[in-house]
Amino acid sequence: MKKNWLLNACLVPVLLLSACGTESSSGEERKQGDVGGTLEFYTSQPDEDVTKLIEGFNKKYPDVEVKAFRSGTEEVVGKVQAEKRAGDVKADVMLVADSVTFEKLKEQDLLLSYKSKEIEHIPDDFVDDDYMYTGTKMMATVLAVNTTNVKDPKETWSVLTDKKTKGKAVMPSPLYSGAAAYNVGVMSRQKNLNWDFFDELKKNDMTVVQGNGAALKAVASGQKDYGLVVDYLALRAKKEGSPIELIYPKEGVPVITEPVGIMEGTKNEKAAKAFVDYILSEEGQQLSANLGYAPIRQEVEAPDGLKSMESIQVLDSPLSELYKSREEDKERFKRIFGN
Repeated sequence: MKKNWLLNACLVPVLLLSACGTESSSGEERKQGDVGGTLEFYTSQPDEDVTKLIEGFNKKYPDVEVKAFRSGTEEVVGKVQAEKRAGDVKADVMLVADSVTFEKLKEQDLLLSYKSKEIEHIPDDFVDDDYMYTGTKMMATVLAVNTTNVKDPKETWSVLTDKKTKGKAVMPSPLYSGAAAYNVGVMSRQKNLNWDFFDELKKNDMTVVQGNGAALKAVASGQKDYGLVVDYLALRAKKEGSPIELIYPKEGVPVITEPVGIMEGTKNEKAAKAFVDYILSEEGQQLSANLGYAPIRQEVEAPDGLKSMESIQVLDSPLSELYKSREEDKERFKRIFGN
């Protein structure tokens, strides 16, 4: 993602779904009868969302059997790396948390260039220059607050280091969650936060759990007062009746785009391209919005309850720097919090 993507994205509300890019045509030109077989889909999306996505795709392409492997971004990538070492990457399409992850896959020549026709409806800054991957959503990490326990929530990250909240907050681990790894990389490079912020979180007994879902559950149940959670999950829980409010801290929030890409060694290229086309299509983006994400296509409205891009401060850092330091950042986090 280029540095100026925020300017191009200002008209798009804050969260969302999937995309990708080669020199080929879109699903509109691909006959449904020509697409069949098995498709291996590796993703970090929640199980329910994966099921809905496959159901929507199969209404259009009923002859494709989509087999999904779902876990945290770091475990998904770990599985692909293990398959690479064994000489047989099984994944056809991957959709995980952030562009930093895809930069590593790109460097390893694991991605197939595909310029879907749907890309013409997506801002350039969400599309890799070589069409190896494309952002699919805009998801901010916010403070999820239990409104039963907290009556006057503060709009600042510093509430997490306040002695009054000692032991009352939770966050996902960057060793499991790609979104959390991205957050650590970005937040540790902000002058008003940096690594001192994470040292203070440790001193204030911040609980670290495996993923965003576990962090949200702890807040929704009242076990914790505050959680660092991606906003679509917090909004979904709020709409389902959980005592949760979303806070976009005034210092700014990290935003990921959950890219999608086709693997270089795909054994079903036609189905893989059709799957990416569907994710990026207006129909696929509307499905994304219905699931609570802010779609990347500007003609599809985002769900009520999400802040628009122009109304929040976005924390950013150069992609190249985040990519080069990803493993070092995780190791430093591990030294602070343990395994």
